[in-house]
Amino acid sequence: MFFDGSSDLGRVVVVGALSYAALIVSLRVSGARTLSKLNAFDLAVTVALGSTLATSLLSSEVSLAEGVLAISLLILLQFVVAWALVRWRRVREIVKAKPALLVLHGRIRNEELRRCRIAAEEIHQAIRASGYADLGGIAAVVLETDGSLNVIAQSRLGDAVAMSSVPDWHGA
Repeated sequence: MFFDGSSDLGRVVVVGALSYAALIVSLRVSGARTLSKLNAFDLAVTVALGSTLATSLLSSEVSLAEGVLAISLLILLQFVVAWALVRWRRVREIVKAKPALLVLHGRIRNEELRRCRIAAEEIHQAIRASGYADLGGIAAVVLETDGSLNVIAQSRLGDAVAMSSVPDWHGA
Protein backbone atom coordinates (compact mmCIF):
# COMPACT_ATOMS: atom_id res chain seq x y z
CA MET A 1 0.00 0.00 0.00
CA PHE A 2 2.70 2.52 0.93
CA PHE A 3 5.57 0.94 -0.95
CA ASP A 4 5.29 -1.70 -3.68
CA GLY A 5 8.97 -2.01 -4.40
CA SER A 6 11.90 -0.13 -5.82
CA SER A 7 11.25 -1.33 -9.39
CA ASP A 8 7.94 0.61 -9.46
CA LEU A 9 9.65 3.71 -8.14
CA GLY A 10 12.44 3.33 -10.66
CA ARG A 11 9.91 2.98 -13.47
CA VAL A 12 8.20 6.22 -12.43
CA VAL A 13 11.56 8.05 -12.42
CA VAL A 14 12.73 6.71 -15.78
CA VAL A 15 9.39 6.92 -17.58
CA GLY A 16 8.66 10.29 -15.98
CA ALA A 17 11.95 11.82 -17.09
CA LEU A 18 11.71 10.43 -20.62
CA SER A 19 8.02 11.34 -21.00
CA TYR A 20 8.71 14.83 -19.74
CA ALA A 21 11.58 15.21 -22.20
CA ALA A 22 9.37 13.97 -25.05
CA LEU A 23 6.63 16.42 -24.02
CA ILE A 24 9.05 19.37 -23.97
CA VAL A 25 10.54 18.46 -27.36
CA SER A 26 7.08 17.98 -28.88
CA LEU A 27 5.86 21.32 -27.50
CA ARG A 28 8.94 23.14 -28.80
CA VAL A 29 8.51 21.62 -32.25
CA SER A 30 4.78 22.38 -32.42
CA GLY A 31 5.05 25.98 -31.19
CA ALA A 32 3.45 28.16 -28.53
CA ARG A 33 -0.06 27.79 -29.98
CA THR A 34 -0.25 24.19 -28.74
CA LEU A 35 -0.71 25.24 -25.10
CA SER A 36 -2.52 28.50 -25.69
CA LYS A 37 -5.79 29.22 -23.95
CA LEU A 38 -7.51 30.91 -26.86
CA ASN A 39 -10.65 28.81 -26.66
CA ALA A 40 -12.26 25.85 -24.90
CA PHE A 41 -10.77 23.41 -27.40
CA ASP A 42 -7.25 24.53 -26.43
CA LEU A 43 -8.04 24.01 -22.76
CA ALA A 44 -9.35 20.51 -23.42
CA VAL A 45 -6.16 19.57 -25.28
CA THR A 46 -4.00 20.96 -22.46
CA VAL A 47 -5.93 18.92 -19.87
CA ALA A 48 -5.74 15.83 -22.09
CA LEU A 49 -1.95 16.24 -22.36
CA GLY A 50 -1.66 16.39 -18.57
CA SER A 51 -3.89 13.38 -18.14
CA THR A 52 -1.93 11.41 -20.73
CA LEU A 53 1.37 12.27 -19.06
CA ALA A 54 0.00 11.27 -15.65
CA THR A 55 -1.32 7.98 -16.98
CA SER A 56 2.04 7.24 -18.63
CA LEU A 57 3.82 7.92 -15.36
CA LEU A 58 1.60 6.02 -12.99
CA SER A 59 0.18 3.11 -14.95
CA SER A 60 2.52 0.20 -15.47
CA GLU A 61 0.09 -1.03 -18.12
CA VAL A 62 1.08 1.89 -20.39
CA SER A 63 4.52 1.60 -21.96
CA LEU A 64 6.81 4.57 -22.46
CA ALA A 65 6.38 4.25 -26.23
CA GLU A 66 2.57 4.27 -25.91
CA GLY A 67 2.65 7.33 -23.66
CA VAL A 68 5.01 9.25 -25.93
CA LEU A 69 2.92 8.27 -28.96
CA ALA A 70 -0.29 9.43 -27.23
CA ILE A 71 1.27 12.79 -26.27
CA SER A 72 2.68 13.23 -29.78
CA LEU A 73 -0.69 12.36 -31.32
CA LEU A 74 -2.52 14.96 -29.21
CA ILE A 75 0.04 17.62 -30.11
CA LEU A 76 -0.12 16.69 -33.80
CA LEU A 77 -3.91 16.85 -33.81
CA GLN A 78 -3.82 20.21 -32.01
CA PHE A 79 -1.34 21.47 -34.62
CA VAL A 80 -3.54 20.26 -37.50
CA VAL A 81 -6.70 21.80 -36.04
CA ALA A 82 -4.93 25.11 -35.33
CA TRP A 83 -3.54 25.09 -38.89
CA ALA A 84 -7.03 24.48 -40.28
CA LEU A 85 -8.56 27.18 -38.04
CA VAL A 86 -6.32 29.78 -39.62
CA ARG A 87 -7.10 28.69 -43.16
CA TRP A 88 -10.80 27.79 -43.26
CA ARG A 89 -13.72 29.75 -41.85
CA ARG A 90 -15.93 26.65 -41.71
CA VAL A 91 -13.45 24.90 -39.40
CA ARG A 92 -13.42 28.01 -37.17
CA GLU A 93 -17.21 27.94 -37.03
CA ILE A 94 -17.21 24.28 -35.98
CA VAL A 95 -14.37 24.36 -33.45
CA LYS A 96 -14.49 27.81 -31.90
CA ALA A 97 -17.28 29.43 -29.97
CA LYS A 98 -18.21 33.02 -30.75
CA PRO A 99 -17.78 35.77 -28.18
CA ALA A 100 -21.03 36.95 -26.59
CA LEU A 101 -22.00 40.55 -25.88
CA LEU A 102 -23.44 40.53 -22.35
CA VAL A 103 -23.53 44.26 -21.62
CA LEU A 104 -24.02 46.96 -24.23
CA HIS A 105 -23.60 50.64 -23.31
CA GLY A 106 -24.34 50.11 -19.64
CA ARG A 107 -27.34 47.82 -20.13
CA ILE A 108 -27.25 44.15 -19.20
CA ARG A 109 -28.59 41.96 -21.98
CA ASN A 110 -30.58 39.50 -19.86
CA GLU A 111 -31.56 37.21 -22.72
CA GLU A 112 -27.91 36.82 -23.69
CA LEU A 113 -27.02 36.12 -20.04
CA ARG A 114 -29.59 33.32 -19.96
CA ARG A 115 -28.37 31.91 -23.27
CA CYS A 116 -24.76 31.85 -21.98
CA ARG A 117 -25.77 30.68 -18.49
CA ILE A 118 -24.12 33.68 -16.81
CA ALA A 119 -25.57 35.32 -13.70
CA ALA A 120 -25.80 39.10 -13.43
CA GLU A 121 -23.70 38.83 -10.26
CA GLU A 122 -20.84 37.45 -12.36
CA ILE A 123 -21.08 40.49 -14.61
CA HIS A 124 -21.00 42.77 -11.57
CA GLN A 125 -17.96 40.92 -10.24
CA ALA A 126 -16.10 41.35 -13.56
CA ILE A 127 -16.96 45.05 -13.61
CA ARG A 128 -15.70 45.50 -10.03
CA ALA A 129 -12.53 43.57 -10.84
CA SER A 130 -11.93 46.06 -13.66
CA GLY A 131 -12.13 48.94 -11.19
CA TYR A 132 -15.65 50.16 -11.89
CA ALA A 133 -18.58 50.40 -9.52
CA ASP A 134 -21.45 50.96 -11.91
CA LEU A 135 -22.58 50.14 -15.42
CA GLY A 136 -22.76 53.76 -16.55
CA GLY A 137 -19.23 53.98 -17.92
CA ILE A 138 -19.20 50.50 -19.42
CA ALA A 139 -19.40 50.20 -23.22
CA ALA A 140 -19.42 46.41 -23.23
CA VAL A 141 -18.83 43.22 -21.30
CA VAL A 142 -17.85 40.35 -23.58
CA LEU A 143 -17.82 36.65 -22.75
CA GLU A 144 -14.77 35.55 -24.72
CA THR A 145 -14.30 32.19 -26.43
CA ASP A 146 -11.98 31.06 -23.63
CA GLY A 147 -14.67 31.72 -20.99
CA SER A 148 -13.18 34.96 -19.63
CA LEU A 149 -15.19 38.15 -19.19
CA ASN A 150 -13.69 41.33 -20.67
CA VAL A 151 -14.96 44.70 -19.55
CA ILE A 152 -14.54 47.58 -22.00
CA ALA A 153 -15.00 51.04 -20.55
CA GLN A 154 -16.71 53.69 -22.66
CA SER A 155 -13.63 55.88 -22.23
CA ARG A 156 -11.38 53.13 -23.69
CA LEU A 157 -13.61 52.17 -26.63
CA GLY A 158 -11.74 54.16 -29.28
CA ASP A 159 -12.62 53.08 -32.82
CA ALA A 160 -13.88 49.69 -31.49
CA VAL A 161 -12.14 47.75 -34.25
CA ALA A 162 -11.52 44.88 -31.79
CA MET A 163 -15.28 44.59 -31.34
CA SER A 164 -15.94 43.81 -35.02
CA SER A 165 -15.93 40.05 -34.42
CA VAL A 166 -18.40 40.23 -31.51
CA PRO A 167 -21.92 39.31 -32.63
CA ASP A 168 -24.56 42.00 -32.05
CA TRP A 169 -21.97 44.78 -31.78
CA HIS A 170 -22.56 46.22 -35.28
CA GLY A 171 -20.76 49.45 -34.41
CA ALA A 172 -23.25 50.17 -31.63
